[in-house]
Order: sequence, then C-alpha cells, then structure tokens
Amino acid sequence: MRVGVLTGGGDCPGLNAVIRAVVRKGIETHGWEIVGFRSGWRGTMTGESRVLGLADVEEILTRGGTILGSSRTNPYQEEGGVDRIRAVLAEQHIDALIAIGGEDTLGVAKRLTDEGIGVVGVPKTIDNDLAATDYTFGFDTAVHIATEAIDRLRTTAESHFRALVVEVMGRHAGWIALHAGLAGGANVILVPERPFSVDQVVEWVERRFERMYAPIIVVAEGALPEGGSEVLTSGEKDAFGHVRLGGIGTWLADEIASRTGKESRAVVLGHVQRGGTPTAYDRVLATRFGLHAVDAVADGDFGVMVALRGTDIVRVKLAEATAELKTVPAARYEEAEVFFG
Repeated sequence: MRVGVLTGGGDCPGLNAVIRAVVRKGIETHGWEIVGFRSGWRGTMTGESRVLGLADVEEILTRGGTILGSSRTNPYQEEGGVDRIRAVLAEQHIDALIAIGGEDTLGVAKRLTDEGIGVVGVPKTIDNDLAATDYTFGFDTAVHIATEAIDRLRTTAESHFRALVVEVMGRHAGWIALHAGLAGGANVILVPERPFSVDQVVEWVERRFERMYAPIIVVAEGALPEGGSEVLTSGEKDAFGHVRLGGIGTWLADEIASRTGKESRAVVLGHVQRGGTPTAYDRVLATRFGLHAVDAVADGDFGVMVALRGTDIVRVKLAEATAELKTVPAARYEEAEVFFG
C-alpha cells in the first residue's frame, strides 16, 4: 500500500510525533510506503509530496510545528478541487489518506470519505474543542506555555501594581483560558461561552487592588462583552469562513484603566502558544493517535477519527467528530469563579 499523510489547519506541537508514528508503524509493521503531502489539502490538489522514510522521522519527535507544512486550504472552495485530489491520488497510487487536523480539516475528510476516498482522521487543535475526544494533542503544550507566561507576568504586575490582561487563543471554546487561568492563579477568567459584564470585571479588579495585589485577567480571544461583538484583527475570512480574531485584551485593558484610574496593560500571547517543543503528554498522545490511525487504515476502516476516551484510544465516525464543538460547560466555569476577585 501507499498511504498519504497530511497536516492541515493551524500548526501545533505534536504534529511531528504523529507523522513519526505513522511512518514507523506503516513501514516496519506493514511494509507500506508513506507519502507526505505538503501544506495540508493544498498538497493533495497540487501533487506536492515526498516519500517519507525512517531516516526522515528519526529526530522529529521533539520538534514543534510540522515537517510537512500546513495551510487552511479548503478544496471545496477551489474550482475542481475534489477532482484534482482524485487525479493526484490516482497518479501517485495513493490507497488511503491520514489527515491530521481540527474541525475544518476533518470536515473536509468527512466529505471526501462520503465521496469514496478513504480517509482516517487524527484530531489536532490547541483549543481542545473537538467533542468526540477527551483531549487533543497540542492543548497541553499551549496551556503550559500560557501558564508560564502568567507566572512571569505576575511578578512584573506586582512590581508596578498594575492590572495585566493576558489574551490567549480560543475562538469559540475557552479551554485554554480556563486551564491556564486556573493553573496560573488568575483573578478573572473570561471565555467565549459566557458573555462578560465589564462592570463585574472592574469590580473584581478593584477588589484585588483593595487587597494590595495586582490583578491578572485571562481572556480568550473570542470572549464577548455583554451586548458586544467579537473584536477582529481584520474583516478578512479564511477558506473556511473564519474571521481573524484579536484585540479583546487591549480593549479590556483600556476599559479597566479608564474605569479604575489604575495602570493596565495587555499581553497577547498569540502564536507563541502554538510553537516550541511539545510536552511529554502531547508527545505520548500524538504518538498513540498515529499508531491507531495506522491500525484503522490496515483494517480498511475509513471515515473514522481516532479519539481519546479515558485512557483508551477508540475510533469514532468523522460525522460524529465534526458534528459539534466541545465548549466549556457552565459547571466547569463556576468552579473557576470561586477564585475571581
């Protein structure tokens, strides 16, 4: 067999660990030839690919990003995109695809499977917002990076007795904000699932100042003030219809400063959360996902995604995996509220 592998959507730590596992098991257990497609779904349309041997994955376990490159290309938005994929797969004698990505990449995988192309999905997103799996790799690393940043910012905030607003990633789900905020001892955590009152945030901030401490506010990029709208970096949309978010942290810091009279600063972590070496947890999870994706291909079980349930890796239908986002439940947010102010 010749099996293709690609990484689509936003990059994150752990992608190379999946690729390594697919190549190692595919070659050493099954004797397959593994072909890596460049730049996500774009590579399957252009044919840009390379054969991956054991030597190519020897030292990539600890590397962040992806050796295959990534993009947010949507073949269903490209003229003749699916036909081009069929032609490339036929020309390169590809028998199956392993697609590593989040909701958008796996949404394409599901539609291609419906059209008769054999695809197995691997869940990847630092937002941890795929409902069919308990955790996605990349999330743990992003939380560690954000937590370390909060720890560092706390000391400078206390030194100058100012409020610091830390903006983290999270378009529709606030898992990074929730976990990093709790781990970093944030005094306010704001998530997309719960529109926030600026008055209430200011009250919490002032309460912290009254105790002679500098407040730390963690806000997800997709968080919304009550009656307000998302803060956009630009009005442009990507191939999947997503606008680029960013700026809620700066906006909120300005509001806090004007209402309290206290100095306030915003720090946007942005793509720092995506980069660097994956944590041990993400390396292990990504490796297990890759191994089980190979098993699914070997079984001819296409149209599925490998997922973590408890400590077991299971298979779920791509339709289930992409049906809805996993958002922060009210009960989980209420746990964090104990520490606000």
